[in-house]
Amino acid sequence: MKRSTRTLLLGSVTSLALAAAGLVGVSLAGTAGAAVTLNNSDVTANLWEWNFRSIAAACTSQLGPAGYGAVQVAPPQESVTLASTGDGAHPWWEVYQPVSYNISGRLGTQAEFTGMVTACHNAGVRVYVDAVINHMAGTNNTVTTGYGGSTFDPGGYSYPAVPYSYGDFHHPNDGYCADEDGVIDDDNNAAEVQNCELVALSDLKSQDGSVRMKIAGYLNKLIDWGVDGFRVDAAKHMAASDLSAIKSQLHNTTAEGRAPYFAQEVIPGGSGAIAPSAYTGIGDVLGFSYAYGLKTQFANGTLANLSGIGSWSLDASSDLTAAMVTNHDLERNGSTLRYQDGSTYTLANYFLLAYPYGQPFLYDGFSFSTSATGASPPAGSGGYVSDTNCSNGAWQCLTQSTGVKGMVAWRNTTQSVKTVSNWTNTASNVIGFSRGSLGWFGVNRSGSASTATYRTGLANGTYCDRITGGAASGGCAGTSITVSGGSASVTIPANGAVAIDVNARSATSTPPTSSSPAPPPAGTVAATFGVYAPTTSGTSVYVVGSNAALGGWDTSKAVALSSSGYPYWTSAVTVPSNSSFEYKYLKKDASGSVTWESNANRAVSTGTSAVTLSNSFNLADASATSVTFTETAATTTGTKVYVVGSIPALGGWNVADAIPLPAAGSTTWSRAVVLPRSTTFEYKYLKKDASGNVTWESGGNRSYTTGTGTSYTVSDTWK
Repeated sequence: MKRSTRTLLLGSVTSLALAAAGLVGVSLAGTAGAAVTLNNSDVTANLWEWNFRSIAAACTSQLGPAGYGAVQVAPPQESVTLASTGDGAHPWWEVYQPVSYNISGRLGTQAEFTGMVTACHNAGVRVYVDAVINHMAGTNNTVTTGYGGSTFDPGGYSYPAVPYSYGDFHHPNDGYCADEDGVIDDDNNAAEVQNCELVALSDLKSQDGSVRMKIAGYLNKLIDWGVDGFRVDAAKHMAASDLSAIKSQLHNTTAEGRAPYFAQEVIPGGSGAIAPSAYTGIGDVLGFSYAYGLKTQFANGTLANLSGIGSWSLDASSDLTAAMVTNHDLERNGSTLRYQDGSTYTLANYFLLAYPYGQPFLYDGFSFSTSATGASPPAGSGGYVSDTNCSNGAWQCLTQSTGVKGMVAWRNTTQSVKTVSNWTNTASNVIGFSRGSLGWFGVNRSGSASTATYRTGLANGTYCDRITGGAASGGCAGTSITVSGGSASVTIPANGAVAIDVNARSATSTPPTSSSPAPPPAGTVAATFGVYAPTTSGTSVYVVGSNAALGGWDTSKAVALSSSGYPYWTSAVTVPSNSSFEYKYLKKDASGSVTWESNANRAVSTGTSAVTLSNSFNLADASATSVTFTETAATTTGTKVYVVGSIPALGGWNVADAIPLPAAGSTTWSRAVVLPRSTTFEYKYLKKDASGNVTWESGGNRSYTTGTGTSYTVSDTWK
């Protein structure tokens, strides 16, 4: 929704509703057909304000064949029609001011909508709808009709086509909105944010059972027509308990027989009931903070800092985030990258698909001037949106580009691997990393081509670049990349990217026999390096050693470790079997300055089996032991358990450096931590929710003393 100013919009959010409350829960005629199988992909194309005919065509000819999992549709319901506003005739934000829940708006008719759902399902693509259910058209409207002919009385809070009347809305000092003008003035006041009017839009009383039933009726109508999920507009302006109650009334989807997907718009800011963490029990939240972070690093060309994503303050965990580079609001207020940023914007979208954080939503809207951000999409007489034309510059069509479709195929190939490895910073603006043994990705945010040798994690063979070759599998359609000994010399074009995976190989290569990670090449084994190493912002951790696989002590060839489990840094490296080598960890800041750990070199001998190495920065192996902390603690969705303590290896009581304990059961959390021998220390457990809010266990500090043994175990229960 449009939320960047306090300007009264004359119209801005949409809702969906049944003609009468009596239709709630009823399956209606016109149910869309469903494909037998929908694409196994978490990638969504957000085709914002494209009309239904154009989305149907895109699903059939582009999205389905490319392997997209879903398409997002702008609010489809009947909205106010405004022939004259300060933003010109029929501004884009009309569709966010619903006057009824009929599918009779500027994007198309009900028949075109259900036909679109059928076409998308037949192409294997799910359909998510932008649902405006927080409010109706604004009280400041002077126009009182909608696109389908429905009338309303904004001043009297009357929307007979739903029907809604005065008592279905919040009003000043009504026991819910404790504000004299009834409009949100304090963005940190939860009661005001959720019960007063957002820029004069008629705010629905979602606490009321009748209102909830009508909202659920609208959503169920769409579900029964084949819709698979919803982007919930202005979710932050509805109490999470209200949204949860509405969701509990929804049908399962017709195509897959499961609960509809929810992606909730919860803009960062505020705490408690209006923080993103308050909504993760309902479904995903939009990844605003991730989008802001991507802009910072790609705009500045500091891609090496992306290795620290695990330490960013993000809105929610990966599994609860609808990740994005931008959306219709953010591209207009300039807080994120947008299509006007050219190749930088494209590269960020490639990275969005390559990095295992969140469910990616790729955005395509229409072209606009930064001096006229409220203007209408291309439209004909009466404001009805024109068919999308990807060749005349009026619409953004990045989702149909060869490179993006290739990256969708790359992501679908690698999606079973949720971590990155072999992270390499060739320069501050050139990086590469792999997703296990299934794919490798490199990106160059500089004005010159970059050639370097990368550890790819892939078996030997000739692979085909997805950026230049697209989504096709089989023979090489893109630039050929040869992997030998697990490494490849790759030239990444200026302001370009390269992506290779096991499903796009030359016919001369031996194809993989399954989707399981390929074994290391003959004569090698996998060595997983893990080190506890707190860092400052912009600093990453590397391993370097005496053999070629670890850079031969050359810090420019050191292997970058992933921070996905910060403050633990890990990476799997293919090293020679039946060999001995030394290694050490180091840190590099954003300028490339190197800090070595202070202890002596570490040594390891390999056999023919994989090895796992656990260390702590600046703690010599000879002085270290292992303590496995096992904690029994019940948590809510999105909350994790950590241990922190009085010594540096336990974070020195710094919450930011607390050690995450992986889940070992529904209420059990456990991890082996490398600590100094013969040392007494205090420690305590804490919980962090998805937004970073911390809850300490009660009671005094716990204490423990290590001896000279090689390992110890402690078992505790949350106080």
